[in-house]
Amino acid sequence: MLNQQDSSMFNNASSIEREAAPMQASTTSADNARRIAAALDQISDALAPRRRIMRGGERLFHMGAPLQQVHVLNSGMFKLVGMSSDGRDQIVAFRFRGDWIGLGDIESGHYSCDAVALDTCEVWSVGYAELLEACGQRPALLKQALEAMSGEILRERAAALSAYTLPADARMAEFLHRWVVALSRRGLRADQLNLPLSRAEIGNHLGMTLETASRALSRLAQSGVIRIDEKSRREITVPDASRLDGYVRQRLAAGS
Repeated sequence: MLNQQDSSMFNNASSIEREAAPMQASTTSADNARRIAAALDQISDALAPRRRIMRGGERLFHMGAPLQQVHVLNSGMFKLVGMSSDGRDQIVAFRFRGDWIGLGDIESGHYSCDAVALDTCEVWSVGYAELLEACGQRPALLKQALEAMSGEILRERAAALSAYTLPADARMAEFLHRWVVALSRRGLRADQLNLPLSRAEIGNHLGMTLETASRALSRLAQSGVIRIDEKSRREITVPDASRLDGYVRQRLAAGS
């Protein structure tokens, strides 16, 4: 059962992350999509990155490989797969259009996970030394890279607190809400999700078994927060994204 301190910790971290994220309540999805497009234009102009198309299932890099390049996702989605303490694959994060990939591994000098394309993606890659030189000459680019690193830290903190404080159904609602926000920020349709993930993969990411993930989704559907397409099982309708966030807070309040 959640105690008051756990609930407060999650609410505080969640609000901090939302305040720090580029998407603010006063901005629209179109505003955020334009901001991401402008950031990509800046990267293209300053760094002339190497561009490539990757298909679903292809790996951008492998865990343990030396970090010689960092990457930016121009389109599509990626999953980052690390290794748990017992040696099993663990989906640790996702990346969407405009996100950097690899910045969090600069200190170690080696990639800490595999980066796997979830669908057809366009990836831009630039040498780390080249990025350092360009950031020294362009403060706006340095600001963008620092904000990306800060965003990674905040997302990791929120995910850890979610796993610690939330029951399974609320954790699933939080996951879906984050996915909706990520799509909305990029000007993509966010009320009809076609998740490129199996339920086993969602459960893996959230620290649940397949059975627990399926039950959590069923509870959300029964509550009317989402609707699940019974044929594809991967298509989820979200009539009102604020109800997902509200569901999480109700479960926190009920457990505190």
